[in-house]
Amino acid sequence: MRIILYTGKGGVGKTSISAATASKIAKEGKKVLIMSTDQAHSLGDSFNKKLSNVPLEIEENLYAMEIDTVLENEAKWGNIKEYIQKLIFSKSGRSIEGEELLVFPGFDELLALIKIKEISDEEKYDILIVDCAPTGETMSLLKFPELFKWWMEKIFPMKRKMAKIAKPVVEKTVKIPMPDDKTFDEVDILYSKIDDLHKLMLDKSKVSIRIVTTPEKIVIKEAKKSFSYLHLFDFNVDAIIVNKVFSKAGASGYFEKWLDIQSESIKDIYESFGAIPVFKVELMDNEVREYDRLLYLGNHIYNEANPCDILFEDKIFEIEKAAEGGYDFSINIPFVNKSDLDLYQKGDELSISIKNEKRNFVLPQKLHSKEIQGANYEDGKLIIHFQ
Repeated sequence: MRIILYTGKGGVGKTSISAATASKIAKEGKKVLIMSTDQAHSLGDSFNKKLSNVPLEIEENLYAMEIDTVLENEAKWGNIKEYIQKLIFSKSGRSIEGEELLVFPGFDELLALIKIKEISDEEKYDILIVDCAPTGETMSLLKFPELFKWWMEKIFPMKRKMAKIAKPVVEKTVKIPMPDDKTFDEVDILYSKIDDLHKLMLDKSKVSIRIVTTPEKIVIKEAKKSFSYLHLFDFNVDAIIVNKVFSKAGASGYFEKWLDIQSESIKDIYESFGAIPVFKVELMDNEVREYDRLLYLGNHIYNEANPCDILFEDKIFEIEKAAEGGYDFSINIPFVNKSDLDLYQKGDELSISIKNEKRNFVLPQKLHSKEIQGANYEDGKLIIHFQ
């Protein structure tokens, strides 16, 4: 099953582009599910239908849903949540503040991603289109599986046997509850799901991300930043969609200057993103709402390209033998200021930061036991030399 995620700054028209794409693909005969992971859902408004946590048939081959994280929370949190409740309330008693502690940052995003994996496993649809939240929340969504795995492996090393041995002593002396077998089972299942999910999201033969932008400098800057962060986490961006472009006919008089500004911005997009396909979408003369209008838009986005295809694939991480010995580990992350980059190595782990985004990951096998000797950033690539 193909999975296509649409992301971008708030207000660029992600939902309309996602829904239009889904409508076009469904009309051409493939079974499509479009789902929204944005907590401020607007997908139902786009189709003018009331959507829920269960897929609703919009037209033949076209289904839509809005993730309800409260329902997903109740269904999947189960024993883990019950144990943490006991832990929090064992000393202080139940309170609103304690209940709020059970809402972990990023957990809504995690539940939405697990839903993507479940839909993929069911194999009921040919295409899953995901209407993501604005850029910042989307990054939380996409990097959470790797962070959760790291947290489980590094910060939560307590094993089942240790807990069984310590349980009577701890509960008697410290008077706090220890997790039971059901809780450990649920943690194991959750961890397994996260691991499978992480592998799925990095499978470039199935999953691609498309960035939606408008031809305005501040929005394009956000798109470039988003592109850099997505590459840092090894996600494949296979298209840039420039929405709300003025037509020459519609940009006369007052809007003539805007046409010039947009033309400069579009030129910047083509030059900046190089070989990645760029699709321009003219500003419609009417509100893009309901199936017929969305289908019309879908037929005018991709030109001759098939939106189901992987439209572009780039090699993001590469390892090459260096001329002076050792290895060069290069990462394709354009649009980054050199001063915003930071590196740190601890054993076989590498930490890379770009401003407020940070990724910790285990180095490839070839680089195990080797240390960083230097690094430089040129032509949009971070090259780290290991010896």
